Amino acid sequence: MTDTVYPARGSGGAPGRPNLDQKAHSATPIAFLMLLAAGLGYAVHGFVTDLQSVGQPPLAIGAFVLLGLALLIALGFEFVNGFHDTANAVATVIYTHSMPPVLAVIWSGAFNFLGVLLSSGAVAYSVITLLPVELILQVGSGAGYAMIFALLIAAILWNLGTWALGLPNSSSHALIGSIMGVGLANQFMAPEGYATSGVDWSQAMSVLRALLFSPLLGFALAALLLLAMKLVIRNRKLYEAPDGQHPPPPAIRGLLILTCTAVSFAHGGNDGQKGMGLIMLILIGAVPTAYALNRTMPDSTTPAFVQTSRQAQAIFQSRAAGQPPGPAEEARRTVGDALRAKELDRPQVYAALAALSDDIARGVQNYGAIRHVPAEATPNMRNDMYLVADAIRLLPKQDVSFPQAEETVLKSYQEALNAGTRYIPDWVKFSVAVALGLGTMVGWKRIVVTVGERIGKQHLAYAQGASAEIVAAGTIGLAEVYGLPVSTTHILSSGVAGTMAANGSGLQWSTVRNMAMAWILTLPAAITLAGGLYFILRHVF
Repeated sequence: MTDTVYPARGSGGAPGRPNLDQKAHSATPIAFLMLLAAGLGYAVHGFVTDLQSVGQPPLAIGAFVLLGLALLIALGFEFVNGFHDTANAVATVIYTHSMPPVLAVIWSGAFNFLGVLLSSGAVAYSVITLLPVELILQVGSGAGYAMIFALLIAAILWNLGTWALGLPNSSSHALIGSIMGVGLANQFMAPEGYATSGVDWSQAMSVLRALLFSPLLGFALAALLLLAMKLVIRNRKLYEAPDGQHPPPPAIRGLLILTCTAVSFAHGGNDGQKGMGLIMLILIGAVPTAYALNRTMPDSTTPAFVQTSRQAQAIFQSRAAGQPPGPAEEARRTVGDALRAKELDRPQVYAALAALSDDIARGVQNYGAIRHVPAEATPNMRNDMYLVADAIRLLPKQDVSFPQAEETVLKSYQEALNAGTRYIPDWVKFSVAVALGLGTMVGWKRIVVTVGERIGKQHLAYAQGASAEIVAAGTIGLAEVYGLPVSTTHILSSGVAGTMAANGSGLQWSTVRNMAMAWILTLPAAITLAGGLYFILRHVF
């Protein structure tokens, strides 16, 4: 089987290869640097303002350097994510000549930027729940920094490796694998007899199902959508390859630009949140006074929060079988050990949860609101809230059932606890948006060529590009609603393959095999890289 040949210029109706070597305007590098400086400047200003608002003294030089390095690596992950993943979104508009390459990547970068800024934040914290609970609670320790550096560097290395080979690969897949590698290494390195949470396999499986089935879903749905379009829309031009270097008719061109915009926006909304979640974890560990609690919550939420806490406390106490609640410090150890051992359905654990719920309710009531919790009480308050929320999340997964009324109360309490600990400052969103948006404009060519030329044997037709992108945008947007990280790369590249199969265009099996191998190897490779790096870094920090 031979690869598709794309002539440099179309003639006699033959589709021409787009000019991927088009030079950007001379002012583009200046604009790039100005945006980069604006992102970094706003981040520094926001960080300093947050510290001043809570009266946080300046950080020690060592802590400041570690924090700065961790934040730069997290933003570096999003930058690499931008040029690795978003190239999929622009491949269709470039290869159908709907937009010139340079304009396409700038356009896509702008909508990635907007997608991040307007994202819900639900995906950001779903990634964090995969991490070992003891590392989350002590993220400011040496083990916490080793975790952050190991998982981010491993994901970046794998992304760069697959990018160098021109292989569409999932940044989400690489990050999840890296998190699993850290969790496994943390478990293996634990002292004998010490329970560690390792990997939360129930949560990991729900995330992995989304990642593993998304390519199959993209392939099937894009193929079905193309076939449905052929039945409903009889415009012959829609199913043809481009005529030379000429752009498509205005209506078709508008459709393709719209679908590219939708994928770029959805990608920003989903993928940008992964970096946000990790940055918040870094900030919580380094400066808990400013970031461990959501100090933007208004005072008016206090009465409802306290009432729900008391209701949950009563539910937990009713299952404690007469066990006394005990002091808060002991309760934290009990719940933390139960989460690590995954043994929550025990009377002493319910008694401990009741004690923590009481401690949370009294603290918020005494201080007047979450935002008034003083610096010295912030770490304990945040840990109490995190432990109780995580326990409520995991109890149903351990086959623990509650009556409907109690289940409603606990769900409301979990949401209130999450609202008190899960938030993302504007400067974090903005810096991630800048990193992802600027990354889109760099290094895009390798992946664009693979998607545009090396998946199918024939040139991409207009309807094929539109079908693949409609499916990708819809799937990614739906995943964000449910807080699930999915892969733009997997969905879109498999969608292109699905349209090629449905159209009888043929597939270049060498490329499909390479993509499948990258898909299969990403998890074990990222797990190995991150686990090895964590082992090394634990002996450094």
